[in-house]
Amino acid sequence: MRPLAIIDYGMGNLLSVKKALARLGYAAEVSDDPGVITAAPGVILPGVGAFGDAMVNLRQKGLVAAISQVVEGGVPFLGICLGLQLLFSTSEEGGLVAGLDLLPGAVKRLPGGLKVPHMGWNQVRFPRPGALFQGIPQGTNFYFVHSYYIVPQEEEVVTGTTTYGLEFAVSIQRGNLFGVQFHPEKSSSLGLAVLKNFGEVVRHADHAGH
Repeated sequence: MRPLAIIDYGMGNLLSVKKALARLGYAAEVSDDPGVITAAPGVILPGVGAFGDAMVNLRQKGLVAAISQVVEGGVPFLGICLGLQLLFSTSEEGGLVAGLDLLPGAVKRLPGGLKVPHMGWNQVRFPRPGALFQGIPQGTNFYFVHSYYIVPQEEEVVTGTTTYGLEFAVSIQRGNLFGVQFHPEKSSSLGLAVLKNFGEVVRHADHAGH
């Protein structure tokens, strides 16, 4: 299979995602070139840091249009942590900031009274089946580091939730678009299983396209 593309927009632990994929036997190229990204059989948008800065960087590098093209073209696309949050319409991080608006919904700050960022292992429940969680048991622990959480408008896109002060969505799937709030690359063997499941989605889509 051709290499996956990991979007480099100056934020995120790109190499740890690339290494995790390599351990699973998937080649991946870290790139900020829209041409490379739109030609890849599958694309990952990782990210750590501030929502507004991320959107500025994506715009400056001409990657917003590339991401839309990939998603609208039916290519499997996975957002991780901040990369998941960027898929939504707006974030209240640093005022009200517009996101990629690929999914209707908002990104909100975790409520007061909680230790923020939410950091460490937390159980994830699967309210409906998602391709990323094939073979992964209900209540599996994944590793989180975040201060904001997604509030999707469409309940049916939510494939995972966790509870930290309140219950909120931590994974989504709509067609070829996927996202997880936790870090699969830091979540031991079952985190790697999530990435492997994404790799299999890409493999099947790539195979079907030829």
